[in-house]
Amino acid sequence: MINLPTMKTLSYLLLFIFPMSAVWAQQKPYFTQYIMNNYILNPAVTGIENYTDVKISYRNQWNDITGAPVTMYASIQGPIGRNEYRTTATSFETPGENPRGKAYWQEYKAAAPHGGLGMIVMNDRTGYINRSSAYGTVAFHLGLSPKTSLSAGFMAGGSKISIDRTKIEWGTLDPNDPAIGYNEQLQKFKPELAAGLWLYGSNFFLGASVLNIVSGKVRFSSSDEYGGYLEPQYLATAGVRFFVSDDVSALPSAMIQYIRPYPIQVHYNLKMQYQDKMWAGLSYRSSDQLGGFAAMAGFHLTSAFNFSYAYDMSGSARLRSNTGSTHEFILGFLLNNKYGDNCPRNVW
Repeated sequence: MINLPTMKTLSYLLLFIFPMSAVWAQQKPYFTQYIMNNYILNPAVTGIENYTDVKISYRNQWNDITGAPVTMYASIQGPIGRNEYRTTATSFETPGENPRGKAYWQEYKAAAPHGGLGMIVMNDRTGYINRSSAYGTVAFHLGLSPKTSLSAGFMAGGSKISIDRTKIEWGTLDPNDPAIGYNEQLQKFKPELAAGLWLYGSNFFLGASVLNIVSGKVRFSSSDEYGGYLEPQYLATAGVRFFVSDDVSALPSAMIQYIRPYPIQVHYNLKMQYQDKMWAGLSYRSSDQLGGFAAMAGFHLTSAFNFSYAYDMSGSARLRSNTGSTHEFILGFLLNNKYGDNCPRNVW
């Protein structure tokens, strides 16, 4: 494993959570609100809705620590070759009625065959380590039955991983540590591939994906002794929808996440949505050391704009006392929304 000097402000935390491991090299960023944008974890979601979906996110993790992770991303994805139209009475909003009530979903139809294109740009910084990434995605959607569709997607791109030696607090450590060479700014580029499947209908979804399919070693010196491996990340997710009343729906979901050598993590989520206007939810992440809780809320302000926020904290009192909490924001924009959808029809 990699032998990188550790920032004084992060040393206790990293040794407690990731003993004998390379945090920057093996772990992609965490996202509490992945349920608001499953696209960032599964390229098969590309083009799943009738509109072009734009998301901008900012995540400040462990805000009590200097140099703690800060992640930002922007994503855009939409359908191509999708020629759909609505003819039913429930297609458009009727005053005094919920346009997404039970009647709407009874007339739900599988997707017409079409493709999707998208792009993600992301920056993840932890102390003196920075990872900038850019990806392109493509997907194809096909109806399997009158109400069930399947999509397959691929993602290709890469990440530039850099170390800024000027930000390292060496303390009593050797500033000439050969693990990271001797230049002030060190950079390496790593190509990445991902693939995924997404099975969906009016009241369920199932997804599976693999990120960073091609593993490899990243090192910043000429010696093979030092370096860290970028490992594949395996994800499986599922969710269902049911109505509490004609105005309120419950949306429980779960995701299993695995990346070697860390323990398997299971994420449990529950969203309660009122019409197409607002929602609130809770999330629990089960893990040996990174377990925690989150509260989330969002508003579909118009058919062109939405906003959501998540507050995340560790389930471990020992870890929580040293890290503080985590805040995550997402702004969403719906472009070319010709049907006036306020919220997603297929990924909710």
